[in-house]
Amino acid sequence: MQSRVKWLDNLSFVGESGSGHSVVMDGSVEHGGRDLGVRPMEMVLLGLGGCSSIDVILMLKKARQDVTDCQVLVEADRADAVPAVFTRVALKFVIEGRNLSTKQVERVVALSVEKYCSVTKMLEGSVDISFETEIVDIADS
Repeated sequence: MQSRVKWLDNLSFVGESGSGHSVVMDGSVEHGGRDLGVRPMEMVLLGLGGCSSIDVILMLKKARQDVTDCQVLVEADRADAVPAVFTRVALKFVIEGRNLSTKQVERVVALSVEKYCSVTKMLEGSVDISFETEIVDIADS
């Protein structure tokens, strides 16, 4: 796996993934950036939410659950000192669907966070990671 980060100007950078996708990153105005893109530490949280969401959707589809939506709300705290690493990350999975099995959804979320998500595994030794699940059962339309 490869990627490249290229400096544009000020504190703006473009990240290019090995799969051919790009994202703009920028620093905050108070640090000299222009607020034109996502902060690098926000990218870590997005990666965590995305990685775990992929696991959850794949496992729920394999279990033949009728999932119509999946969101992960990610909240994090950072250390006050430099480096300002994450000290706590809380994930709230909001899974929507028809006739979802509460037991199955909760099991899948736990498996993702505790076993399969690569980003969680990278962070778990240094960050307190917690998670919860909310299931929204929608009526057939």
